[in-house]
Amino acid sequence: MSSEHDAKLAALILENALGYAIFTMDLDGKITSWSRGAEQILGYSRAEAIGLHFGELFTPPDREARADRHELENAKQQGRAEDTRWHLRKDGSRFWGNGMTMGIFSPELTGLMKILRDETPAKLAEDQRVLLLNELNHRIKNTLATVQSIAEQTLRAAQVDPRVRRELTDRLMAMSDAHNVLVNESWAGADLGTIVRQAVAHHDHRGHSRFRIDGPLVWLSPQQAVAMALALHELATNALKYGALSTQGGQVELTWNLAHTQLGARQVNMLWRELGGPSVSPPRHTGFGSRLIARTFSQENGGQARIDYLPQGVQCVMQLQLSGADEAPAEWSSLVAGQVGEPLGEVLAQAGAPRPSGPENVQG
Repeated sequence: MSSEHDAKLAALILENALGYAIFTMDLDGKITSWSRGAEQILGYSRAEAIGLHFGELFTPPDREARADRHELENAKQQGRAEDTRWHLRKDGSRFWGNGMTMGIFSPELTGLMKILRDETPAKLAEDQRVLLLNELNHRIKNTLATVQSIAEQTLRAAQVDPRVRRELTDRLMAMSDAHNVLVNESWAGADLGTIVRQAVAHHDHRGHSRFRIDGPLVWLSPQQAVAMALALHELATNALKYGALSTQGGQVELTWNLAHTQLGARQVNMLWRELGGPSVSPPRHTGFGSRLIARTFSQENGGQARIDYLPQGVQCVMQLQLSGADEAPAEWSSLVAGQVGEPLGEVLAQAGAPRPSGPENVQG
């Protein structure tokens, strides 16, 4: 194929790529060629654009911050510079543009080329989504606070035991904490490690870790994140009252692993194991915490939980079927790569409260 044919083909592609603004510049940023796509997106005719400085496409604040100059210098020094920001059209209106400035080598650097795409509809849709999420978050927090207030006042008026009122408040707070994690991730889900650390952080009163936590990065759906937070709250509360955290030398091992089943489904297996606490015997009846954990995990697709009352300490095994890998954040693969071979480490939680006497526990 001749070089003349290649040049004609390239020109044809540039002229018909109407969804992209494609133009070239000299090394100082003055525009030297202008595609039809650039005319449509930016509003300048080819005659108006030739000789115009690249910086005229930037907003005044960005120009004063020398954003255009930084982009040119990065492209010249590194061969390319990506740019995503609000840009200006000829009529002064703004559009959200994503593009790349690249060096033109022949074989030395002789000029620069910019390819820019108008992504305003996607940006506006994202802004609307964030606005709606913020409103949802606000309403959920208000609803939880209202429920907490109503429950507290109702139970107090009925002269319910303060310990029972406090346990209900703590359970509502555990739900609220899990929602806070989801808020930070825009309700896309939550990192299991973050949920775990937040759940045990409430028992870190003296700075000496009573929990050994280890497991790979695992992404939970919003429903699974709340379920896990509630389960861990019940287990930690029970351990503080009656189990390993009720004694000075007691510890909790909290570990999990990610696996694929024979059919390719992804699942996480978590183990809560108490050590160094008082001797354990099975409870006379199933407590609220045990029923909550069993019911919560059975409601998840393929999920299950089992609590064993071993003499050396309570042990709970929880299993969850995970959502598809495509629901994880885009940056997750790089995070996983950085964690290969590295434990999450020991985290949190000293619970130095004295062991209270009380009715049947969630060792129920």
